Amino acid sequence: MSFDAKTTHHIQKVTSIKDLGVTFDPHHLSFQQHMHEKINKAYSMIGIIKRNFIHVDSNTFCLLYKALVRPHLEYAHSVWCPHKGDITKIEKVQKRATKLIISFKKIPYKERLRRLNLPTLKYRRVRGDMIEVFKIINNIIMMHHQYRHYTT
Repeated sequence: MSFDAKTTHHIQKVTSIKDLGVTFDPHHLSFQQHMHEKINKAYSMIGIIKRNFIHVDSNTFCLLYKALVRPHLEYAHSVWCPHKGDITKIEKVQKRATKLIISFKKIPYKERLRRLNLPTLKYRRVRGDMIEVFKIINNIIMMHHQYRHYTT
């Protein structure tokens, strides 16, 4: 590709950038759009489960929830780490999902989690962050500066 002095190039202004599945707003330095998209996607997955599994037992629910809903709420969480208000919105998704089990509808949220053996999403984020720190401290994962370029 070559450039000459007569050619004019325009730089396009963007409102968001999506990289590796994570949406980022470069003007506000925020992941709000990403979180909004992921929360909506998780709710749509809950809707699919609700429409297709009318009377779901706790074992089936856990399998479906862990496979179809939770991954949307956790993917790359260490990059877009949610804050106070966002944590409530994200946890609300799991709170609603656990009510899909008819016999659990009137049971308090913490008790539903205990019976399903599910931790809060906040707990899973903190645990995941601690595991990453442990791996970094103990050189279990390669950091960017550790990559070597070899020539053949």
